[in-house]
Amino acid sequence: MFGSIFHRMILGELLKVFLMSLVGITGILLMAGIVAEASQQGLAPSQVLAAIPLLIPSTLPFTIPTTTLFACCVVYGRLSADNEILAIKSSGVNILQVVRPGLLLGLAASGVTMGLYYDLIPTTHRMLRQMAYEDAEELLYSMLRREKCVNVPSAPYSIWVRSVEDRKLIEPVIKGRGPDGKENFVAQAKEAEMRVDMAHKEIVIRMRFGSAKTSDNDGGFAFDQLEQKISLPSMLEPDIFHRARDMTWQEMREKRKDWVEKAAIYDEEIRKAQANPAAAADPAADPATPRTKSVAQLRHEQDYLYQQIIWVDVEMLMRPAQAVGCLCFVLVGCPVGIWLSRSDYLSSFIVCFLPIILVYYPLMLCGVGMAKEGHFDPVLPVWSADVLMGAIGGGLFLRLLRN
Repeated sequence: MFGSIFHRMILGELLKVFLMSLVGITGILLMAGIVAEASQQGLAPSQVLAAIPLLIPSTLPFTIPTTTLFACCVVYGRLSADNEILAIKSSGVNILQVVRPGLLLGLAASGVTMGLYYDLIPTTHRMLRQMAYEDAEELLYSMLRREKCVNVPSAPYSIWVRSVEDRKLIEPVIKGRGPDGKENFVAQAKEAEMRVDMAHKEIVIRMRFGSAKTSDNDGGFAFDQLEQKISLPSMLEPDIFHRARDMTWQEMREKRKDWVEKAAIYDEEIRKAQANPAAAADPAADPATPRTKSVAQLRHEQDYLYQQIIWVDVEMLMRPAQAVGCLCFVLVGCPVGIWLSRSDYLSSFIVCFLPIILVYYPLMLCGVGMAKEGHFDPVLPVWSADVLMGAIGGGLFLRLLRN
């Protein structure tokens, strides 16, 4: 019977090791990885502290499977090292009775991971992006203090400063560039102040005592004050609903349905454009209607929709696949822990992380990347890591039962 003292004892040990390692590994990942990277990117300490609670749910789908495997290897390795597994088998108890608490932990971990992916993780992703958007002005000032520049390749401009004193830019230089990448505008000043206009998605820079020149005006001109408006970098815009990872499960289903319907409309518009190509080239036609677009333009926009549909499909496969990984790790961890018969944490740590680092996550990341390219059916590439780990775990369990 599962509710026996024996099962409760094993489950209690599993939960104790699982929770301790989960807190430790999640903390290390946050402080040594994500938080350090955020600080290097110029985020203020207050922004980093505010982001930590929102970052924790995103790390759990990676730390929960790891700690599940670690707990199984430690607990069952300790039981085997103390000859308790041998005593249980000698008394005629089936070995499956011993691993049932581990399987229960794996199922619970998979359910929790899937529950996090259903709503909490996408919501915190959105909140993080919204936080960056709302604090765009502070983020830009932080970047200028650290890097002395804001130079985004996709933006048609760059901002350079000698230093930043409080909210004042010292000796700022704004360089604009055209579609060909060449400079078409340069303005420099003694000092300036910067403000982000959220309503218009613009950066407003008020420059004082400087000069400016354009590619059409070689001599340039001097000014006492100049207000320059430039577009907000795309990395700070809150265009969150076009990213599958930031959508809840329900939002992905609704968005996918909407994109499929729009792609079908484009099929009809492409047929009309092919039947009447002169309408697309008619300068008197209304450019706002899709019918006036060329076939190439329509196909380009349709391909964009298809790409978004593929990414949503991959995301809807990746989330349950990563959740099921917890159970697959249990299938591997229980027999490996019993055969290793080690009670020390170091050996269990090494045994846990070798298959994760060398096999599972590289295979999953490669599979997700291949699936997003749209050249293959996404099911097999996304689930290949789980299939492999499940097959290995199943083989180990069969061998354990035979022995």
